[in-house]
Amino acid sequence: MPTEPATNVRTRFAPSPTGYLHVGGVRTALFNWLFARSHGGEFVLRIEDTDTARNSPEAMAAITDGLKWLGIDWDEGPEVGGDHGPYFQSQRGEIYQRYLQRLLDADLAYDDDGAIRFRVPDRDITLDDTICGNQTVNLAVQGASGYDPDTKQNVARNPDMVVRKPDGGFIFHFVNVVDDIEMGITHVIRGEDHLSNTPRHLALYEAFGVEPPIFAHIPLILNEDGSKMSKRDTGASLTSYIDGGFLPDAVNNFLCLLGWSPKDDSEMMPITEITRRFSLDAVNRSNAKFDLKKCLWLNSQYLMECPLAELRERAVPILETAGLDTGDHVLIETSIGLVREKIQKLDELADWIWYFFDDEIEIKPEALEKVRKNPDAARLLRALAANLDSLETWEAGVLEDSLTSTVAQEGVKLGALMMPTRAAVSGQLNGPGVYDIMQLLGKEKTLARLDAAAKSL
Repeated sequence: MPTEPATNVRTRFAPSPTGYLHVGGVRTALFNWLFARSHGGEFVLRIEDTDTARNSPEAMAAITDGLKWLGIDWDEGPEVGGDHGPYFQSQRGEIYQRYLQRLLDADLAYDDDGAIRFRVPDRDITLDDTICGNQTVNLAVQGASGYDPDTKQNVARNPDMVVRKPDGGFIFHFVNVVDDIEMGITHVIRGEDHLSNTPRHLALYEAFGVEPPIFAHIPLILNEDGSKMSKRDTGASLTSYIDGGFLPDAVNNFLCLLGWSPKDDSEMMPITEITRRFSLDAVNRSNAKFDLKKCLWLNSQYLMECPLAELRERAVPILETAGLDTGDHVLIETSIGLVREKIQKLDELADWIWYFFDDEIEIKPEALEKVRKNPDAARLLRALAANLDSLETWEAGVLEDSLTSTVAQEGVKLGALMMPTRAAVSGQLNGPGVYDIMQLLGKEKTLARLDAAAKSL
């Protein structure tokens, strides 16, 4: 089946607002969005909210806010509108009833103790899937028998598909097809777990006399051990990326590589390049292995290239949660610039820069213990402070010269002064260059911390 569209492309993402947004669903949305954008088509967001007992406003917000965070915009759907609404299934009952009546009028559906069943055709139905290839199924034969747990044997069963339940609710298969028809969807790109449903959908398209869309079932996302990724697995929720300080460009890049290949060794690609290169032909047939370490690596690379002003904006809520005063934008951007090569995500940032935001700090116990092993530490810090106090220029290079001359003056090795100095000015033994820290702190804060540390030793 050709994947290059002959008409205007219309794809859709149809999540249910019953929980958080799973990365599998996010990737499905992303592939639909990429395909539409790469062909100058339209991407529709449709909400399958017929499960009233489990729907929640929080889950709905997780869908729209999550897609916006990733930069996945929709041409039709909630908050946007369009010519094919409503975009909530709970508001489309009249449309479903009209299509059901067409089946009843054509004797393609019938009542069965209050439920309405669709007469599945008793012949082979062939699905030509863009990714998974051909699959031939006879629905009547497939549904002819089933296992009865009470009798513990196979028993005859009705192969015809229920499309409306006795309580009046329509089932997923029916409304899914009706919505795709009404909304003019040309390509259905969804998870491989829906592949077995598709022959039923094709039978409904035929019953309505409508040419079906092109189907493309993308491989599942599995854990590294080969098990299916569940809601409880690390990295399964998009919220964990948003709250954890990932950059949306990195997450997009990572998710694209779960099942799609650019056919070369490219890994770090902006979304504009991915959009240009994306095609269904390049989607892998085998299941994708989820590797959070790969996502962390990609995120660290994007952190290195992201403008500091943008990193500051994204970091502010996280830093405020950590209790830091975020009013000084210059301080935040400069401190991020000093440490971003050391972090993989923004929620690690506070642990690396907290000491820039307080006038007074306490040296962490583990650092203090190591510094106290040097009996000359207090004397060396006082000597350094005296030399620094005489400086008229406060720049990293000048500060390095002063520390080096103090080491020579006191007749000790560089490490004997470097460790207590780092602990004194930052409260810890890891971080960016000591001279960069001292320059950003300024002369007054640096001298005060050296003095306080000397007194505590």
